[in-house]
Amino acid sequence: MKQMIVHNEHNLMQMALLEEGKAVEFTAERTRERGLLGSFFKGRVVNVLPGMQAAFVDIGQKKNAFLYVDDVLHPHLEKQPKVKPSISELLRPGQEVIVQVLKEPVGGKGARVTTHYSLPGRWLVYMPVADYVAVSKKIAREGDRSRLKALGEQLRRDEEGLIIRTVSGEEQHEAIKSDLETLRAQWCLIREKADSLPSPSLLHRDHSMVQRIIRDVYTPGSDEVITDSEGQAREVKALLEEISPGHQPKVQVYRGTESIFAAYGVQEQLNKDFARKVWLPGGGYIVIDHTEALTVVDVNTGKYTGAGGDSLEETVTETNIQAAVEIARLMRLRDIGGMIIVDFIDMEEASNRHEVAATLEGELKKDRTKAFVMGWTKLGLLELTRKKVREESTLPYVEPCSSCHGTGKRYISPLH
Repeated sequence: MKQMIVHNEHNLMQMALLEEGKAVEFTAERTRERGLLGSFFKGRVVNVLPGMQAAFVDIGQKKNAFLYVDDVLHPHLEKQPKVKPSISELLRPGQEVIVQVLKEPVGGKGARVTTHYSLPGRWLVYMPVADYVAVSKKIAREGDRSRLKALGEQLRRDEEGLIIRTVSGEEQHEAIKSDLETLRAQWCLIREKADSLPSPSLLHRDHSMVQRIIRDVYTPGSDEVITDSEGQAREVKALLEEISPGHQPKVQVYRGTESIFAAYGVQEQLNKDFARKVWLPGGGYIVIDHTEALTVVDVNTGKYTGAGGDSLEETVTETNIQAAVEIARLMRLRDIGGMIIVDFIDMEEASNRHEVAATLEGELKKDRTKAFVMGWTKLGLLELTRKKVREESTLPYVEPCSSCHGTGKRYISPLH
């Protein structure tokens, strides 16, 4: 069972997703400063840079957005030219273009945008110009996959693309068809706004944080939403009745005196899980450090000495397996993206290294964000990547220390 705990305070909304009581996702959003991810803009091309195969597009934000050539070509690989054209053949300065935000602005960089448009619904993702049908890889039964792909081909129009989502596995034809019609109408409205508004203009913004989570992860009949806002509870109930008619929505309003996060043990979990040093169940620990280029995770045995009679290799392998499970959860919880290097404790047996990597791969399958284990380096480090669409969950709310300038160290003169 999943629980969605929503805390509203002043201008900040925070949501923790719990699975069997353990925090696995955390999102925070300022109600007056919602993120750009998924938003559509009518932009104007400012610069075209053939050397970078990219263009900068003014979408009305502080920094111009970055549009790479691959995000201008047709989204269907079979319809792309065999030789990649220059960006200058596709775009010119001053040209108006509809773009969708693919990655939030991070640091001093502007947003990354695309013309591979997608509108996510409850049962499917609608891609107005993709011209193909795909079924979520998490729908494993071949019979379901064939049925859903045939249904998608039947429902889509020329040039339209559809991705049938995991939750559609048992869903009926009419619900999927209704979802498609809603998304198709959204796209028509975006096009109409683009025809009438100047550039740059916002054409469409994705749902609020809570609505997105419910749309993407809520399972009718088993999951529950707990919020400290009466108004939000009414909105959530209405949304659940709309997307899952026939199911009694499980929505509670928390009215206690202490914070909802404190009452449900969320704050205590977050304090531990967002620390630099995180302890493992058996007494080992991991240390997570961020650099401009990548995230580095170091695994240590700590207090763990293994079960009686265990060899050093067995103790090390067990610690590494515990670490693999926890690293996958923390990547998801903290929304760590980009390149990640894990320095597991050295193991002599190749079979043990394989088991640790396989454990990590298995745990990453629970993540809604794509992540891949790339393999072991010659130095015994494990490489992996996770799609990065925004800053890590804590980064918008922290800043470098003014005393040490972010180094975490203070200079001591050798003369003292």
